[in-house]
Order: sequence, then structure tokens, then C-alpha cells
Amino acid sequence: MKKILIASFDMEVGGVERSLVSMLENFDYREYAVDLMLYRQQGDFLNLVSNKANLLGEIPQYATFRKSIGEVFKDKQYSIGLSRFFSKINAVLTGEIKRIAEPGYYQMQLMWKYALPFLPKIAKEYDVAISYLWPHYFVAEKVKAKKKIAWIHTDFSKVETDIKLDLKMWRNFDYIVAVSEACKTSFLNKYSELENKVIVIENITSPEFIREMANKIVHNPMIEDNRFKILTVARLSHAKGIDNAVKALKILKEKGYHDIAWYVVGYGGDETRIKEMIKESKLEDSFILLGKQTNPYPFMKEADLYVQPSRYEGKAVTVGEAQILSKPVMITNYTTAKSQVKDGIDGYITELSIEGIADGTEKLYKDSKLRDNLVENCKNTNFSNRPELKKLYNILN
Repeated sequence: MKKILIASFDMEVGGVERSLVSMLENFDYREYAVDLMLYRQQGDFLNLVSNKANLLGEIPQYATFRKSIGEVFKDKQYSIGLSRFFSKINAVLTGEIKRIAEPGYYQMQLMWKYALPFLPKIAKEYDVAISYLWPHYFVAEKVKAKKKIAWIHTDFSKVETDIKLDLKMWRNFDYIVAVSEACKTSFLNKYSELENKVIVIENITSPEFIREMANKIVHNPMIEDNRFKILTVARLSHAKGIDNAVKALKILKEKGYHDIAWYVVGYGGDETRIKEMIKESKLEDSFILLGKQTNPYPFMKEADLYVQPSRYEGKAVTVGEAQILSKPVMITNYTTAKSQVKDGIDGYITELSIEGIADGTEKLYKDSKLRDNLVENCKNTNFSNRPELKKLYNILN
């Protein structure tokens, strides 16, 4: 039986974490003994992790990556605390000089680079070690394994990173798994010398589980709302474009569309700013933040339209889930959009701009025939992709 290690940060509510839950649920435990290493054992999805996977004990030094700098010092992890502090200062200054919209990715790279000397190695040796979430320094530097695999879930052409630093880390891996063909292409546009390492394995989805969860009873204000209901499930962050959705709804209201309500399931660092935008736009009664929800599917079930207003994506898990629930889906034309939906068949791709989101929403609001066609095509599509796991087994062996 092969010994496998899978490493990730935590099990907070998110698309990557949901895809990890699905993969662990569908793993072949007769062939593989799976250890799961979470840097911090927290998150609402923790109780969804298959009990067939062996959850390793939390290691204090790695738990710091999901704590504030203040908490790290309070825990007396002074060396890691200082490395975190200097990485933040460096990233903020670099972000201002280079005008980087989202310097957080660069900060994470530096955080790991500076902290590496203070992080312990794992004693056990594995046949295969999988790092499920970037940055992959833990598996690259601190795990002994015959084979190493790293996952990529985002569009790397849109992410500002130190390429030299990343390449040094990527070279420790035998395979790099992209979650879509477009995700692979955007990655290789940035790291062309890694072409022989990159393969595509899509996120594992379970239509039966999603449909079952959609019928669970939760407190859901959408049920009583008779307006045209839009839903987005996403982190409240720059990448997901929720700020653009607020501006798009404002345009629609100014055009006289007063019976549209836009609901958002999710949480994140941009929450305060988005709440301020909603208030400034006088949209408190129609752009509604539902916060963190461990089960977003009953909300999807009630939506008339699912919208993903992202600036960039690898492959949005939530879009596939909305399609499984036979919802008309609209996404912005981010770089990997065409690998996400078939435009005009099982989804609609609109221009990636505030006006594009407003125009696309208006079109789908008015064109019930188009919405019905999208729904019908989703109903007639089998979204189960368990065979994707065979690709993983091929490289594990």
C-alpha cells in the first residue's frame, strides 16, 4: 500500500477546500494510505473530511501561517513572527513601488522564504507527497518523498510573484497539476520551462452530494424574496470582483431595474470596503451579503441566475456546482473562462468590466428563453468527473 501525504493550509470555507473534501471522499483507500497535513486544524469544512484519511497532529510552527503577526508573537514564535513582519513590510513597499494591485501573493512567498529555517522537517518518508495549495514550500523543502506533486488552482498570469523564487520551489516537484487546460496555459505563459511537468486534472465533483445538500433546510431570506434573484458564492477579495458586481447593480438600478436582488455568500478581507460601497450606492435592500455559509447549495437552488464576476480564476468550483443544480450561469471573460463554460450553451460569458457585468445581467434578465436553454442544457449534461481521479492514480503509480 502506497504512503501518500496531502498538505494544505486549513479547512475554512472556500472552493479549493471544497474540492479537497471531494477528492478525499472519492479516494481509493484500498490502494493508498493517506495522511492529511493541515497547517492549522480549523474551518467549517473540517468535519466534512473523510475519516478514511489520517489527520496528522498540528505542528505549532506551521499553524502560525493562519494566525496574525500579533498572535505569532503571543505564541512565542519570535523568529517566525519577525520573518512575517519583514515580509509584510517588504511586500507593502514593493507593492507601492511597482503598483501591484494585490501584493499579498508576493508577501506569502517572502513569508515562507524567511520562515523556512525555523520550520521543522517531517520525519516520515512517503511514496508521494501532494501540496494542494500554493505556495508549496512545505512539501518542496520539508518533506521526504519519492515523488512530489503540486496543485495550481488560479490563473498565474494575473498573480504578481517573484518568478525566480517560484521557479526554485517548482523545481522540487515531479508533477504540477492544473485544474483546467486554460489554467495550465496561463501558468506556462509565465513558467514556460516547466512544460514537461504540467498536467491537467479537474476538480472532482459529486453531483449527488450537491443535490442532496441543496435540499437541506437553512435560514434563507431568498425564499421569501419575489424579485429576480442573482447569487454569487465567492471570497470577498479583489480576485472575485464583488466590488464590480456592486457597481454593475447600481447601473441596473439607475436604468430602472428595481426588482433585481443580488445575494452574495462568502466572507473575506474586502468585506468592510464592499459594505461601504453598498451603503454609498444606496443598495442596502438589494445587494445583500449573506456571510460565511458552510452549505451554499440551498441558496444556489433559490437563485434565478448565478453570476461569477471574477477578475481571474483557475476554474471556479462554484460555477460547476451551479450548473449541477441546473442554474443559468453568467461569468466574466477572465482568461480561463472558455474552459469553464460553453458560451451560449451551458453558460453565458460577458465582458470583464463593470458595464459588461451590467449588460450581461440585463440580457439574461430580459431573455427568459436564453435562460431556459442554459438550464435545459445543464440538465442534460453529466457533470460527474470521478474518472479524473484515474489521472491522479496514473501519476501516483
